[in-house]
This record gives sequence, C-alpha cells and structure tokens, in this order.
Amino acid sequence: MDENKVAPMMDVTDYTDPQCPFCVDQYKSDSVRPIDVARVVSKLDEHLAHNDYASAERHLKYWLEEAKQGNDLRGEFSLREECMGLYRKLGREKEALENAERAIALIDVLELRGTVSAATALLNAATVYKAFGRAEKSEPLFLEAKKIYEEKLPADDSRVAGLYNNYALALSDLKKYEEARALFRKALDVLRRVEGSRPEQAITELNLATLAEAQYGLEGGEEEIEKRLTNAEKLLLKEKNPHDGNFAFVAEKCASVFGYYGWFAVEAELKEISERIYGGKA
Repeated sequence: MDENKVAPMMDVTDYTDPQCPFCVDQYKSDSVRPIDVARVVSKLDEHLAHNDYASAERHLKYWLEEAKQGNDLRGEFSLREECMGLYRKLGREKEALENAERAIALIDVLELRGTVSAATALLNAATVYKAFGRAEKSEPLFLEAKKIYEEKLPADDSRVAGLYNNYALALSDLKKYEEARALFRKALDVLRRVEGSRPEQAITELNLATLAEAQYGLEGGEEEIEKRLTNAEKLLLKEKNPHDGNFAFVAEKCASVFGYYGWFAVEAELKEISERIYGGKA
C-alpha cells in the first residue's frame, strides 16, 4: 500500500440523489408551462437504478430544456439540482458547476432564501464544489444549509444526517479533523434513529476510518480504522438490507474502501452483491 495515499471518503450524493423541492408552490405566471417534476424524477430514478447514466443525462437535458422553454423556473430549479448531482457523479466539472451556480441564482429569483428547498440546493451545490477541490468555497454554503435544516427539520430527519456527512467531508479536506469527526458522529446519531439507514451508517463508519488515517496515519489510526471497518462490515453484510439500486451503489462504493485496507474478502462479497443487483439477479 502506498503510504502517502489515503482512502477516499464517500460523500452522501454518491448514494443518494438530490431531493427536489416539491414542497414549494408552482411558480405562478400566465406564461408558464410547468413540467411534471415528480414524473421526470421518477423516470430518472429508473435510469439511475440500472446505472444507465447516458439515458439519465439525455432525459434530464430534454426536460430541462422543456422547463426553460416553458418559463418554468421552479421546474428548472428542481432539475438543476438533479443535473449537478449527475454530473458530479460523472466527474464532469464544468457541467456540474454550471448547474450548481444556476440553482443558487434561482434561490433568490424564486424568493426561496431561508427555506428547506433552498437549503437542499445549497447543500447539493456545496457538495459539487467540495467534489471538485473547492472545499473553501463550499463551507459557507454548508453553514447556511445547516442553519436552515437544524431550525426547520426534525432532529431525526435523514436529510440532516446527509448534511452533516457532506459538511464533514469538506472539513476533512480543510484539515479541520476534530470538527469533521464531531459532525460524522452527529450523522451516526441521527441515522441510528432512521429506519433502513444501515447502508448510510456504513458509509459514515468508513468515512470515520478514512478520517483517522488522514489525521493520524495508518499506524497511528490503526485501532480506530479497524473498529470502523468492523462496524461497516456488520451493517452491510451481517444485518438485513433490501437489495435494491441504492444498496448496489453503496456496496460498489464501499467495496473499494475495504479493498484499500486489505479486507479483500469483504470487497469481493460486496462487488458480487452489487453486480447481482445491477444484473437483475438479486
């Protein structure tokens, strides 16, 4: 193992799609031809469940253009969030940043500042900035989203945990390790109260392992790393989880982390499960 290389952390948008702001009223204008965002996202989820990113991109680009042609700013706002998440996953920096910046601009155009919908867009945009090496730019967006979520969402809402996780990743990039660790632990506290969240808990456990290595090195962080890997293995393989598209994605991403730390049997098992799910054999 390269001693100068640290296992990659996984951000929450690796395994969850951005949440569209359906809670807001349709943008009111006589000239608006609104798209059906719920149906668009439902079809998008079908493409993503099959790992079909090419079809997902075509689908989003078509409906984004429909929203723009129909002056449906709320529909555009929702799809910009989906686009930034997709392009982030695909590693396409230019498109991801363009969609993030447009979504942020639409917050004020639509007078959404201070709402949960705005916080979700800010969180997704911050995650994009962090993913492309702009952690410093992401931090104020995370802070604003955190303030809104903590004020307006229940303490056991999985969205709060997602924010803590992603914000912690940015803080780790900025070498603010203790702040990052505190947020990862807060994320786990939330997720343990959320039904069906074992895969997300496993992601957080692995991120804590990677954080320990980043802060203390492999030798100094060995005990913490071993503890977190053991916890993650139990959550993924020794507890009951639905073998759906989300689990396939999580299993695939987690497998590489286990492999990095030499847990090759766990890596192989997770890859096999992921391949079975994507192949329709789960």
